[in-house]
Amino acid sequence: MLIQPETIHPALWRGAQMSRVVGPCISTGYADLDASLPGGGWPQGNLIDLLLAQPGIGEMRLLQPMLQQLLAKQSDACPVILLNPPYEPNAICWAKWQLPTDRLLLIRARKPKDSAWIAEQILRSNHCAALLCWLDPIRQADLRRLHLLAQGTESLFLTFRPMTTKDQASPAPLRLSLHAIFDGLEISVFKRRGPVLKQIVRLNWYGTDKPQIPGDRSLDRSTPQRAQSERLAAALAHRA
Repeated sequence: MLIQPETIHPALWRGAQMSRVVGPCISTGYADLDASLPGGGWPQGNLIDLLLAQPGIGEMRLLQPMLQQLLAKQSDACPVILLNPPYEPNAICWAKWQLPTDRLLLIRARKPKDSAWIAEQILRSNHCAALLCWLDPIRQADLRRLHLLAQGTESLFLTFRPMTTKDQASPAPLRLSLHAIFDGLEISVFKRRGPVLKQIVRLNWYGTDKPQIPGDRSLDRSTPQRAQSERLAAALAHRA
């Protein structure tokens, strides 16, 4: 008689099936991508690793539907925090996407090694709707610590890292690689709590796979506009 793994421990599952133990998730806004993720969306309270060949290929456009849902359902004014983004966020586009600009907090670390410390303090505070971090380089020990801290929150915690880190070990239960295509993205879900996904998820911004919330790609481009809350970020980044 075969023993069901979940009867031994709820966190166990067979490699050929999706994990049945999934915490709170929020839809990606794309049906094909939701169907490829355990729980049917982005898992909250976990480290999510997004790998890019280069920044500005549509990664913020990918997250737009999730951010709008997340901010709409939270009434406690928790911010979306961007830590070390490669470009300045476009506040006009942010508003066009119906994302309140007063909920956007931009933080830049003075030194690369400070990024993990800042992310740790943010997660410990447990007062952000989502934490989006561009972390390169970062030590494996720091990644593990951040993942453990994230599990004590319901925040969306996403890291953006170079494609060259794909073969490196990561504590993230969900890892995706993003590749730019004409008018969209190709997404490979190469690590998840479930069977290996061989199919590539293709999103076409202006085709049948366009997000549920219309928007503009300019959020992924560099602009001279600065978030007003950057003044607060400087204080947080300064170690006492």
